[in-house]
Amino acid sequence: MTPRTLALLFSLLVLAGCSTLSPRERRDAAELAVAGRSAALDCEPVQDCAADSPLLALGHAAVAASTPEAPRHHVMLLDRGQDALLARVHLIRAARESIELQSFIFDADETGGLVLEELLRAARRGVKVRVLLDQLYGLPDPNLQASLAGQHRNFELRLYNPTFDEAKTQALQYAAGILCCFRKFNQRMHTKLLRVDGVVGVTGGRNIQDRYFDWAQEYNYRDRDILVAGPVVRAMGENFDAFWTYGRTQRAEQLSDVAERLLRANGVPPHPLLAADRERSPRVLAMAATAADGKAVIEHLRPLGLDVGRVEFFADLPEKHEGELAADEDASIAMRDLVAGARDELVLQTPYLVLSRPARKLFRELQKRERRPVVWVSTNSLAATDAFPVYAMSHKYKRLYLRELGFEIFEYKPYPADAPIDVAATGALGEQRAAHLPMFGSGSAGSASGPVPLKRAGVRVGLHAKSLVVDSRIGVVGSHNFDPRSDNFNTESMVVVHDAEFAGALRASIERDMQPDNAWRVARQEKPPIFSGLNYSLGKLSEKLPIFDIWPFPYAASFELREGCNPMPPSDPRFYACYEDVGAFPEVDLPLKTVYTRILTAFGAGLTPIL
Repeated sequence: MTPRTLALLFSLLVLAGCSTLSPRERRDAAELAVAGRSAALDCEPVQDCAADSPLLALGHAAVAASTPEAPRHHVMLLDRGQDALLARVHLIRAARESIELQSFIFDADETGGLVLEELLRAARRGVKVRVLLDQLYGLPDPNLQASLAGQHRNFELRLYNPTFDEAKTQALQYAAGILCCFRKFNQRMHTKLLRVDGVVGVTGGRNIQDRYFDWAQEYNYRDRDILVAGPVVRAMGENFDAFWTYGRTQRAEQLSDVAERLLRANGVPPHPLLAADRERSPRVLAMAATAADGKAVIEHLRPLGLDVGRVEFFADLPEKHEGELAADEDASIAMRDLVAGARDELVLQTPYLVLSRPARKLFRELQKRERRPVVWVSTNSLAATDAFPVYAMSHKYKRLYLRELGFEIFEYKPYPADAPIDVAATGALGEQRAAHLPMFGSGSAGSASGPVPLKRAGVRVGLHAKSLVVDSRIGVVGSHNFDPRSDNFNTESMVVVHDAEFAGALRASIERDMQPDNAWRVARQEKPPIFSGLNYSLGKLSEKLPIFDIWPFPYAASFELREGCNPMPPSDPRFYACYEDVGAFPEVDLPLKTVYTRILTAFGAGLTPIL
């Protein structure tokens, strides 16, 4: 490392990590937050103001009916964003004792404002509310955090792994985090959880942000949650408590930039998002009103519910980030065990098809069996994804996935014809211009780059659901992306339901996303009449290179079903007559798109573990 590089690194560390607050000033700031917290209650007893909730009643009934040998649960598959938001707001409205909310991203948009308002309202009626966010993208506004820190004695906000002791990570801090403390900076709490009164929990892929609930105009996620009512919710609480009390978790008022705001205001500063007279949109008011009506909520969500028996919750402990015990990687270990136990079929849905070496080894072992399970994979196309570099890595290994691991791959379209997205809820009127975001821009709160420009206009949809179905008998919904980052850097969680009917419903949901109107089929390009063997060998050799993948003729392409044909596998002799080759990157409006992807592949090859 040159002296100039060392000097730059030192400067970045000084700018990123220094704090001017003394220990006494920090104590003063914390005392200001505590002193500003109201102790007044809007309602006593608390149940007089809580919404009547048949959902919570299901949880209490399931707990009462359960024994250790014969547990009982009620589960709901929440595919639609509006259903998932309705369930969350209603449960917060109905809480009588406690609320725990855990999230990787929590944005201060309409969804975030609504959820915060309901959480504070619950605290003011006597419910103990604990909110635990990953520092990197969890309400990263020190002014807002300073205001929240002093709202009410029943409301507490904590942040996980604040690398530089601040609520907001500045641009220079990102650079310093990569240079000085790469591993610690990348160790994030990716878990998503809402737990109410200890008997009902909601978990899955959704963060608290408009695009996860069909409220964004240009780009929304097709995501999935599961609502669970019953005794397994206790395990969710135990995992939450492990993070809440962990050494890397800090109270909001302890962060230096939050403490500075408290000291500067000599008390709790106001924030417009928390103002009682702030303007609320018609859709926010409508959602809040509907969520208050327990009978309307249960009638709307009842068709999604199933009574089941055995349900398990697997979640990483924060000790995973200490790198000491493999047993702390509970979610990843459970995932590998489920895959290894498949006999006939695996149906996998992930937004990022980037497998670690151990995962590739596991799927190779499945292919060596005398009776090989079929592996169906639903994932993003380049046109649908919000993470360009991650897709580049997936593109690099398509030959391996198709030929060596035996995957049947379907890539989600950016404008699926039949998706569980409420387009009317997005607020987009008529056709919208496609989002021509910068290729390396900040397209979403949780990714390194935004969606690429497309040839057509519309409300774009990107896949964000993380689910697995094993042999049509076990269904899994969680936050684990089945990728190296989830294995090694993020803490993850998932719910495993041992029930054939639930597994069938989950399989049908994923299968819908793989239909020809919703996804392109990925298959080997039709063999050229000459030199096909040489082309294959050179392409395979190029793929093996540790950095560059330079071969210009890709092994696979995306295929569109022709009109008048029925879906069929690539092994069918009629496949190329019934499917049109639409190229490697259909719908993408990017000049020299192959070159761009190859560049990202080349630079991204060494970044596979963190993408």
